[in-house]
Amino acid sequence: MSIQTILQDLKTLKKITTQPHRILAETIISATTTTTTTTLPTVLSTLTPHTVKLILTDPHIKTPKCLSLFTIITQNPSLIPFNIHIEHYATLICRLIQSKRFQEAKNLVNSLANDQNLRYYVPVPVDVPVDVPVDQCFNSRIVSKLFNLMFKVYSDVQKFDAGLETLEYMRNNGIVISESMCLVYLIGLMRSGRFGLCLAVLDRMMDSGVNVSVYTLTVVVDGLCKNGEIRSARELVERGMRKGVGPNVVTFNTLVDACCKRWEFEELEVVLELMAKGGVERNSDTYKFLIDGFLNGGKVADAERVIAEMCDKGLNAEIHLWNAVVVKYCKLGKMECAFKVFDNMVARSVVPNAETYRVLVSGICGIGEMGAAKELAEKLQRKGRV
Repeated sequence: MSIQTILQDLKTLKKITTQPHRILAETIISATTTTTTTTLPTVLSTLTPHTVKLILTDPHIKTPKCLSLFTIITQNPSLIPFNIHIEHYATLICRLIQSKRFQEAKNLVNSLANDQNLRYYVPVPVDVPVDVPVDQCFNSRIVSKLFNLMFKVYSDVQKFDAGLETLEYMRNNGIVISESMCLVYLIGLMRSGRFGLCLAVLDRMMDSGVNVSVYTLTVVVDGLCKNGEIRSARELVERGMRKGVGPNVVTFNTLVDACCKRWEFEELEVVLELMAKGGVERNSDTYKFLIDGFLNGGKVADAERVIAEMCDKGLNAEIHLWNAVVVKYCKLGKMECAFKVFDNMVARSVVPNAETYRVLVSGICGIGEMGAAKELAEKLQRKGRV
C-alpha cells in the first residue's frame, strides 16, 4: 500500500468521525450514561428533523446504535423542538428489516401503530410534497416488507381503517402485497363482524393482481358461511371463478355443508350446479354432507338417491350411512321403503350389521306387526345375525 493511499484513508476516516451528526449521536449516547441532569436536555434541544434523518440513514452508524438513539429521542418528546416524523420510523424499520432484526422492527411498528400523534397511514403526511426517503435508501423488497409488516400490525391491533389506507397506498405505488398479511387482515375483519369490508378488500386483491390462493378464498367462504352469509359466500366463489381464482372441493364442501346444516336446499342446488360448472368432482365428504342434510331436512328419498350415486361413483358408502336412511324410513313407518333400501344395500355387496337388523325389527314393531317382527328376529337369531 502506498503512502498516498494511507494518507487518503486517514483523511476519509477523519471526515467520517468528524461529521456533526455523528458527533451528536455519540454525545447523546454518552449523555445517558452520565450523572449530569442537564447534558441530555441540552443535547436533544439541538436536534432537527434533518439531523435525525442523517443519523438514521448513515451506514457508518450501526443499526443497534440507531435504535438506541431513536429510543432515547422518542422517550423524551418534551426535550426535542419538533415532532418525530413518520419517515423517521419508516427509515429505522427498514434498517432493522435489512439487518434481519425482525422482532425489533415489529415492536417499532407496534409503537408506530399506537402513536395517535402520527399520521401513520402513509409514509409521509399527504400534504407534504416530498419523496419517500425509504425508497431512496432501500430496495423494493425491504420497502415491501416494511409496509406488509405495518399492514399486519394494524390487523393485530384492529385498526382496520388504517390498514385499508396502507393497502391502498401499496396498490397505488406498486409495492408488492403479501397474501399472507392480507389473510391476517381478512380474518381480523371477519372476527370483528365487518364482513362487508372483508368482501370489498378481497375483491380489490383479486382486481389488483394479488396472487389470491384457493386457501384464502376458502377461509373467507368459511367465515361467511359460519355467519350465515351463504349466498354472499357463493357469489364470492362465482366472482373468484371469473377472475381466475378457482375454488376446489374443500371450498365447495364448505358451502354444501353450510347449506345442508341450515336446510337451504334452493341455495344448495345453485352451489351444486356451480360445482359441476367448475369441473370440481364431489368426494366422500360432499356426499356425507348431502346425506346428513337431506335426512335432517326430511328429504329421505333424496338421501337414498345420493347414497346410491355415491356407490355408482365407486366411493365407499359406509354402513352407518345406509343405516341412517333405514332408520328414517322406519321412524316414518315406511317399512316398504326401508326394506327396499336394505335390498339395494345387499345388491351392492354392502354387508348389513346388527344395527341394520335391529332397526328393521324395531320398525316392524312400530307399525304393529308384532308377529312379523318376532318371526324376523327368530330368523336372524338362527343365522347368528343378531
